Order: sequence, then C-alpha cells, then structure tokens
Amino acid sequence: MLLLHHRFHLLAPIDPARRAQLATGLDSARSARTDELAAFLASACGDTTVALVHYGSHAQHSDARPESAHDFFVIVDRYRDAYRSLASHGVARFRPRVATTLNHVLAPNVIRLTVPGVTPALEAKCAVYSWSDFRLAASVHAKDHFALGRLFQHMQIAWTRDQGSRDRISDVLIGARIATFAWGRSYLPQQFDVDAYCRTLLETSFAAEIRPEGNERVDMLLAAQRETLIPVYSEVLDQLVQQRILARNGKVYTMVVPVGKWAKFRAAMYFRRSKLRATVRWLKYILLYDDWLEYILKKIARRSGVSVELTERERRWPLIFLWPKAIRYLRSRPQRRS
Repeated sequence: MLLLHHRFHLLAPIDPARRAQLATGLDSARSARTDELAAFLASACGDTTVALVHYGSHAQHSDARPESAHDFFVIVDRYRDAYRSLASHGVARFRPRVATTLNHVLAPNVIRLTVPGVTPALEAKCAVYSWSDFRLAASVHAKDHFALGRLFQHMQIAWTRDQGSRDRISDVLIGARIATFAWGRSYLPQQFDVDAYCRTLLETSFAAEIRPEGNERVDMLLAAQRETLIPVYSEVLDQLVQQRILARNGKVYTMVVPVGKWAKFRAAMYFRRSKLRATVRWLKYILLYDDWLEYILKKIARRSGVSVELTERERRWPLIFLWPKAIRYLRSRPQRRS
C-alpha cells in the first residue's frame, strides 16, 4: 500500500542553502555517551553497518533520564550478517536466523543492546533496518508510519561507514522531512502557521501508535525541538508556496486546493494500517527484546505516571495471565483520555 502521492519530492541537485536549512540538527553536538554507544553498535554489528541515526528523548533533550536507553536507527547492508556479528560479540540473546526472518517479515526489529563492563549502564534501543528497507520506510511509499513518525523530529547522524554513506543517509533524512506534507496534509486545518504544522505532525504520529502518554507530551516535544523544527518546516512550507500548493500571508499558510474526501480516506486507511502493524510489532519484543516486560512497565510508569503492579504469577507467565490487566490499562491509558 502506497502512502499518499504528492508532487513535492526531493530533487537533485539540491540548492546548498536550502539543503542546509532542511538538514538542521543532523550534525548537532552529541554527548560523549551517545558517541560511545554509536561506536560500540557499529563495531558489534560488524562491517555490514552503514549508518547510525540517533533519535528520541536523549537526542531531543526531552525529559530523558540518564539511565534510560538511547534510541538509534541501525542501518545495515544485510540483516543476517548484522545478527551473526552481534551473536559473535555475545551481546544478543536471540538466534540470528530468527531475528533475520522477523526483520524481513516486518521491519524493523527493535532490540536492546548494552555496552558490557560500563557503569552506569549504557544501553541502546535499536530499530534495525536494511538500507533498502530504510529508504522505503522513510519515503512517501512507506508501508507504515514507524520510521516517518520519528524521522521528522530532531535527530543526529551519529556514525556512518564513510562519506558516501553519510551523503546518502542525509538525503534520506531530508527526504523524510519533505515527505511530512504528503502524510500530514489531511489533518491540517485550511489555514495554519509553522507551529500548527509541527503540532499536527506530532499529534498525528502519536495517534498512529499505542502510547502510554497523553497529548501533554506533544507540548514538551515541541518546546524541546523548536530550534530544529521551526527552521526545517518553515523551509518545507515556503517551498510549497513556490510550487503554488500553498499560499502565504505573513506567517499564515493556506492550502490552494482543499484536501478532498478521497485523500482523507486514504490517509485514514494508511494510519489505521500503521497502527495495526505497530501493534503486531510489539509482539516481536517478546522474542527479541531483553527484559521486555520490565521495559514496558518502566516506560508506562515514566511516561504516564501509572505504576502497574504484577503478581508473581503474572511475571512468570505474562502471556497467559497478564491479558486482563493489559486490556484494562489500554482502555484507560492517558492517550485515550487526551
């Protein structure tokens, strides 16, 4: 299923000034712990590693705790080679063949990796994509919103194999930012400014997944990422004005042609399918993510303020006995009350 088509695409060659604006934040300063993690991940995944993109709360400085995991997109040439390398380094508990199969069936795999012998613990939550799968997931032809919903926000290129890889990954990340209008336009009001545009992107992306936090998280993310989001999406919207897709009056943008019912229907189907795929992807955590149950409980407590207490039986056999409690939480989670 293709995402909404749109004629605003990444063109090459791209004007250097425009490119610099669209690439805001990609080369921003990283912490020493982020660089240490990136070097470890690149080494552990082996020669097949193409690039590492740092995203999430540590990259955005949005209420990240020192002990929480750093989020990375790990882009590789071949899944099999990456998982075999992780197994040989002794940092993966899953079988390479199982992980490879699951990654081909429904990319990405999300895995947890910890740098051995480091105190305090240095952990990474890695979304693993092959290069070809990543380019698709970051494009207007994406099968779901997992990558696009993260890549339009502040992120950093943490490591690349060589300059050619860096140039290619930069093009993909810039393209993901440009693609926001294709998937976001059905949820925009007829008139909006750049702040409203960014808010719409965040709210729409949050709604595409089951999340523990409510919409107050959107306010925090907007404030934390303002220095990146405003220049990037001011440039995107101004380019749409030049293409006569939008009109501009001061800071207010207006759609020249309102979004039709068919486009809104396609957008709704895309996001419904995306939420289904995101929910199914959570099932892979059981097979691939170390201490998956503790991770989920901690994330719920940190993001929603709700502490879920489990009995010994629920901890020992969660797939059998945890369902009633899980269903009650999903029905009452802050996201549904926002």
